[in-house]
Amino acid sequence: MSDHNHTHASAHSDDPVERIVEKMPVVLPVVGGVMMFLLAFIAISMA
Repeated sequence: MSDHNHTHASAHSDDPVERIVEKMPVVLPVVGGVMMFLLAFIAISMA
């Protein structure tokens, strides 16, 4: 009756969250480093 061979849908996912999660190990340290330098610059300029 119904076709249970849906391998094409599970093999390739177009979920935007999954694409972002793949890049997180690179993006998080880079953003953290930029934020640290930005906060240090603000602290030095206010002192």
